[in-house]
Amino acid sequence: MYKLLIFDWDGTVIDSAARIISSMQAAARDCDLPVPSDSAVMNIIGLGLPEAIRILIPGIDDDGIDRMRVQYGQHFLGVNETPTPLFAGAQHSLESMHKKGMRMAVATGKSRRGLDRAFIQTGLGYVFETSRCADETISKPDPLMLEEILAETGVDRSEALMIGDTEYDLDMGRRAGMDVVAVSYGAHHLDRLKGFDPVLEVHNFPELEQWLENKGVFA
Repeated sequence: MYKLLIFDWDGTVIDSAARIISSMQAAARDCDLPVPSDSAVMNIIGLGLPEAIRILIPGIDDDGIDRMRVQYGQHFLGVNETPTPLFAGAQHSLESMHKKGMRMAVATGKSRRGLDRAFIQTGLGYVFETSRCADETISKPDPLMLEEILAETGVDRSEALMIGDTEYDLDMGRRAGMDVVAVSYGAHHLDRLKGFDPVLEVHNFPELEQWLENKGVFA
């Protein structure tokens, strides 16, 4: 029986892909670096920022990564006004599951500054018991952030469920010995996620809530 749901954020709870892509491309232009394609940026969504930059711009040195991080942050958190709406049904289902007593957490490639801002903007911070960000621990797909969440909450890995939209999310969950749920509407195509043997494939939040209801999780 699941006692803890651990959600990825970007691409799972919130539709931020367009903003991430345009912010990353703008940061590369600011730094006079090769501008990555939309598909290349989409592919790294979910990773910590330094890890993502290294993939997007092979051979970049540490100073270049630091410059990119600064410029990306300025665009994503300030200059860029591309909307980042919650996915359909996310707010209602998260609040509903919280009211039913479900414990929930977030494991994200975002920075702490970015996630805290997102919690304030969405008003959803209160439903999550704890969270881990990539700048506080090791980036996905390393399982450390999940292991830290489990240690903090006292929940056994067999009673936790990792929910995400990328290979990095599901790979991390499997490495941590947890069941995983594949979200079909995010950054990575569902076909890429099936190889991680998800216990469920969902197309929206109400489907997840109903599945958990049917399993008697809220009883």
